[in-house]
Amino acid sequence: MLVNGVRILEPAYERGFAVPAFNISDYAMLRGCLEACEEVRSPMIVSIHPSEWELVGDEFLASVLELARSATIPVAVQLDHGATFEQVMGAIRLGFTSVMIDGSLLPYDENVAICRKVAEAAHAVGVSVEGEIGTIGARDIKSAEEMADIVYTTPSEARDFVRDTGVDYLAVAVGTCHGVYPAGVEPKLKLDLLREIKDSTPVPLVLHGGSGTPDAEVSEAVTLGIAKVNISADIKVSYFNRLREVLLNPAQREPHDIYPLALETMMATVRHKVEVLGAVGSADFYPESAAAREASPLRDLQAAVQA
Repeated sequence: MLVNGVRILEPAYERGFAVPAFNISDYAMLRGCLEACEEVRSPMIVSIHPSEWELVGDEFLASVLELARSATIPVAVQLDHGATFEQVMGAIRLGFTSVMIDGSLLPYDENVAICRKVAEAAHAVGVSVEGEIGTIGARDIKSAEEMADIVYTTPSEARDFVRDTGVDYLAVAVGTCHGVYPAGVEPKLKLDLLREIKDSTPVPLVLHGGSGTPDAEVSEAVTLGIAKVNISADIKVSYFNRLREVLLNPAQREPHDIYPLALETMMATVRHKVEVLGAVGSADFYPESAAAREASPLRDLQAAVQA
């Protein structure tokens, strides 16, 4: 069932689990993530970055929305890291139920202004809004030195930002980075800082850069107010690495022989992430989910692998 961001995060924030937001880049990934989450009864956010949106095209959103509506779990569809007011409005017109406007690299006052403008427009049509204060640095960092580019969120800024913008949930910088970490670099979450931010901020918090961070730290962060975790690199690495292995076999030439093998590997990663976030079975905390549980058009990809 299709819901907005506020609806999907409220039970998570109240009950101490986090909703996974999986960045998807094609139809197979979409189906695989949805099916894996249905198997373990976890809500899910379909997260689409502007570069992914450009790749799949506007028409792809019709499939995303239809699968979300017919799913037996709560599903929100979010624009990830929207860059401009016009881009975010375009996403809303297409049917995204949640949008992120990322002004984290702007001066504070400009970040507040654009987030407030987006929130006023989005809330008028029932769409939820995520903002970001602080920054988690470059995508796919190359060295430990690049970790120094992180600008950590402060509790007072987080409090004032939420008050001044009206965003529904807030992405905070507490030690993660986007993408794949280089060998020898492991993020270290500032959990004490996260605890202070939670105490000062009245909305659910979001952790970007959920790939590569130690599971135990992510699980603890969830207990400290993180209600949404963005996951991109880990599912893509497992998916595409398995595809590369399968394609080495010249006898494998039909898509229905190739993709299910790679998707099952990706789905195992999805199920693991759901466990780390404490979200297994949490779809049952949404009353409307029970009514949708009996029927779903999603095909059983796992059965295709075993056939």
